Amino acid sequence: MSGRDRISELPECLLTQILSYLPTNQSVQTSVLSKRWENLYLSVPGLDLNCSVIPYDADELLLSFIDKLLEFSPESVLFKVKVQCRDTMIDGFRDRIGMMIDRGTQHLDVVSSTHCLEDDNSLYPIVDMMPMNLYTSKTLVYLKLSSSGLMDPGLVSLPCLKFMHLEEVKWRVHLEKLLSGCPVLEELTLVRDLEDDYARRHDEFMAMRVRSQSLKSFRVLPLRNGYVGSIVNCTLEIDAPGLEYMSLGEDQFDSIVVKNLTSLIMVNLDIKFVVGFWVLFNTWDVSKSNEIRDFLNGISSVRHMIISAKTVQALDHYSKTGMIPKFNNLSRLEAVFHSKLLQFLPAFLECCPNLKHLVLKVVHSEVMKEGLELTDVPRCVSSTLECVEIQEKLQCEEGKMKATSYFLGNSAVLKKFILSPTAYDPRNVVESEIYDKVNKLTKRSTGCEIIIRAMEEVVII
Repeated sequence: MSGRDRISELPECLLTQILSYLPTNQSVQTSVLSKRWENLYLSVPGLDLNCSVIPYDADELLLSFIDKLLEFSPESVLFKVKVQCRDTMIDGFRDRIGMMIDRGTQHLDVVSSTHCLEDDNSLYPIVDMMPMNLYTSKTLVYLKLSSSGLMDPGLVSLPCLKFMHLEEVKWRVHLEKLLSGCPVLEELTLVRDLEDDYARRHDEFMAMRVRSQSLKSFRVLPLRNGYVGSIVNCTLEIDAPGLEYMSLGEDQFDSIVVKNLTSLIMVNLDIKFVVGFWVLFNTWDVSKSNEIRDFLNGISSVRHMIISAKTVQALDHYSKTGMIPKFNNLSRLEAVFHSKLLQFLPAFLECCPNLKHLVLKVVHSEVMKEGLELTDVPRCVSSTLECVEIQEKLQCEEGKMKATSYFLGNSAVLKKFILSPTAYDPRNVVESEIYDKVNKLTKRSTGCEIIIRAMEEVVII
C-alpha cells in the first residue's frame, strides 16, 4: 500500500483541476510521470504562461506549443488565462490571445509587450494592441491588462464583466465608452500611463470619465515603477451613484471631479490634489480651491474615511482659505498626522460632528511647533466619540501625552482609549512611566477603558 500511486487514481477532471493551479510550464512537466499523465496537461481548463523567459530565437516553438494546447480539445472551455508577455513583441501572439478569448475565457490577465526588436537588434517602443474580440466577449467576468493597447472597436459589449483592472493602458478608446458596454461592472482599478505620447497629442484623452450605474468599488493604485513626472494633463471624472468604496492612491490626475456619489460608504485618500513631488497647490488659485471644495462636498456623505499624512497636509493647506464641509455621516476616521500638524486636528474633527471611532497615527517630524496646545473641543469629542486609538511612534513625548490628555479630558462618552505597540519608543521611555502618566490624567468619561499595548502584552487600566 505504501508504494501505491493514489493521485493517479483520481478522476481526470479532478487531476486537470489540480493542474490548473500550476503555471503551465510546471503542468507540462507532469507529462513524464507516467503514460496516463502524458497528455493530461493538454486538458487543463486554463493557461498560465510566462513568456518573459522565452529566448528571442524560440518564438516559433512557443507559438507551436500554444497551438497544440488550443487544438487538443477545441470544444473545451479555457476558464482562466494568465499571460506574462516578453518585453519584446512576438508576432502572432495577439492572434493566440484572441483564440483563447473565443474559448469562453472568464478570467483574462495579460501583461503586454512594450518594445519591438528590429533586425539591427535595436529596441523600439510599440503599443501591443489587444484583439478586437475582447470587446464583445460574452463570458469574461474578470479582466486585467497591463501596458496593453486598447483600440476603439466601435461596439463594446461585455455583459458578464464584473472586475476590470487596467494598468498603464495605452488608450485609443475612451474609458467612458468601454464602461458603457459593461452593464454589471462592480470593481474598477486604474493606474495611469503618465507618459502616453499619443494622449499628449490628442486633447480628447485629457479626461477619463468613470460613469457607471453598477460600479461599487473604484481604485487608483500607485504607479508600478514609482513616480515619474506627468507630461499629459488629465482630469478624472467619477459619476457612479452606486459606488460604495473609493480609493485614490496617488496624484495621477491634475483635477478630480465627483458626481452623484450618494451610496459612498468608505473612501481612502492618499492625494494632495496636485501632481508633483513636494508640491502643494496655490491657495490663491480660485479654480483649484473650487475644485477641492466640490470634491470634498461630493464625498461628504461617506461613513468611513482613511486619509494619509499627505492628504491631511493638503486639507490643512486648503483650510487657510477654504471651508472644509461637514461630514455628518462619518462614524469612523483613520488619519495620519505629522506631529507639526496636530494643531489642525481639532479643526478637522469639528467637521465630523457624529464621529464615533478615531484611529490617529502620529508621525514624528523634525519640525514641531513649540508649546503644542489642543484647546478647542469639537462636538464629536465632547458628545459622540466612543473609541480613540493612537498608533505609530511619536518620539516627542510631550506631544504624545498632550494628545492623550486631550481626548481623555474632553471625551464625555469615551468607552475605550488605546495606545498601540508603537505609540512610544521603548528605548527612550520606561513602560511603567507611561502607565503612571496615563493613570494620573484627568478622565471625563469615568467608564472609559484604557488599553496600552506594550509590545506583545496588553495592559488594561
